[in-house]
Amino acid sequence: MADRPHTAGAGNRAMFWKMILFAGVRRRGQAAMAVLCATLGAATLLCLATICLVVPAQMSIELRSYGANLIVTADGGFDDATVASVTRTVEQAAPAKHASYRYESVRINSAPYTLAGIDAQDVHALNRHWNVDGDWPSAGNVMMGRDVADGLGVKVGSSVTIGMRDGDEDADSGEEQLRNGRRSTSILDTDGVRMRVVGIVDTGGAEDSLVYMSDSDLGSLAGVRGADVLEFASECTDDDLTALTGRLQQAGSANMVSYRAHQVTRMTASNARIITMLRMLFGVVSIVALALTLVGVSTTMSSIVSRRRSEIGLRRALGATSRSIAGEFLVESAVYGVAGGVIGCAIGYGIAYALCVQVFDRRVGFSWWLAALCVLVSVALAVIASIGPVRRATRIDPAVVLREE
Repeated sequence: MADRPHTAGAGNRAMFWKMILFAGVRRRGQAAMAVLCATLGAATLLCLATICLVVPAQMSIELRSYGANLIVTADGGFDDATVASVTRTVEQAAPAKHASYRYESVRINSAPYTLAGIDAQDVHALNRHWNVDGDWPSAGNVMMGRDVADGLGVKVGSSVTIGMRDGDEDADSGEEQLRNGRRSTSILDTDGVRMRVVGIVDTGGAEDSLVYMSDSDLGSLAGVRGADVLEFASECTDDDLTALTGRLQQAGSANMVSYRAHQVTRMTASNARIITMLRMLFGVVSIVALALTLVGVSTTMSSIVSRRRSEIGLRRALGATSRSIAGEFLVESAVYGVAGGVIGCAIGYGIAYALCVQVFDRRVGFSWWLAALCVLVSVALAVIASIGPVRRATRIDPAVVLREE
């Protein structure tokens, strides 16, 4: 006798779930429409949420490839110890790419230009957006900016003569002068080292007015000394980068080799603006998708309630309470939400994975907590969308419905 209430409760629950199942089977077209609406909402939400988690980090990486966000300069040039100290300070704050530049005034085919001595591998890694026609500079070869190449009338494969010059010397004097211990000859001289142009860089910026040579070749041409400029692409946040710049300024003013640090605010501000705009865009799209899901599920449930008016009226006449009827419809809509949420998460992750691979060449892992959150949101939307139709169902007058029949 004591087992009868438990048996009766289990039987009622089994009957309840059978009613939910049979309701979905009998009206599988409408059930499929409700699941489809929930699927679209969950897929959109998971896809955009996954991309929002990936995009900021990836955008920071991509934008850092468009140049440095921290520049350190020394008027008299850096020595090796100072370069190592500055680099260590920057990398302690966050991982960073770096490149050094040494500038010299030279004459190329008797015309004055500025030559930059670089490590091609470092500069290439720091400035992947540079459009280089040909190759980067190597031993015995130079890379020219587009403006310099056009001014000299050279192209990839041409040869030029590069010699040192001193802008302060008397052009009419044939005497050789020493500049920081290096031989400097008149700009009108045609002496120098023959170099081959292996590449032409076109950035649309100041880089187009420079000539690039390997550090070793510039050392042979002008003597060995340190770099004039250090550029860093740091992964620091904006606030951390500002603090890092301040620390470097203080250290530079007290160092034997005085140097100054400059934060490239244009790059960091653009980075933040782009990421903020993308997040806002994804947020708006997600809200619109969830609103459409809400409308779609609500419309479908209204149609289901309308088609089941006779059944609801009969159940009310047989003694069913408003609470039991409301519970049945709310559970039914929740089941549609769960089904749509699970399917939508699978579809949304597939789309997000494909987009990340195609656009960023980066694989993204599946986030279980994010998927669970999307399923819960899908269920919540389905239940909320059903409140209006369920209220109408509980207000059906059985006498009116049965008389209509």
